[in-house]
Amino acid sequence: MDEVRLTAFIEGRVQGVGFRYRTRVRARALRLSGSATNLPDGRVEVVAEGPRAACEALLDWLRGPDAPGYVRSVTPEWGPTDGAAGFTVR
Repeated sequence: MDEVRLTAFIEGRVQGVGFRYRTRVRARALRLSGSATNLPDGRVEVVAEGPRAACEALLDWLRGPDAPGYVRSVTPEWGPTDGAAGFTVR
């Protein structure tokens, strides 16, 4: 299995709209580990680890119409896994 780590930076109106919690629900449904964190500059950082196909499905969801709020852009970065367990909201 091709295990990867996705780090995505989401810009737009994504704080105060349930974005992190809905992301956690979607990530858990895809059996991904990681976190969703509000950043001081108004973005949300999503880190997800697991099979590449599942991470790509999460990335598609983040960019799609079902993500809460208003997503202006999503900037993904790919790397090796770091051993995340569970999915947390910070």
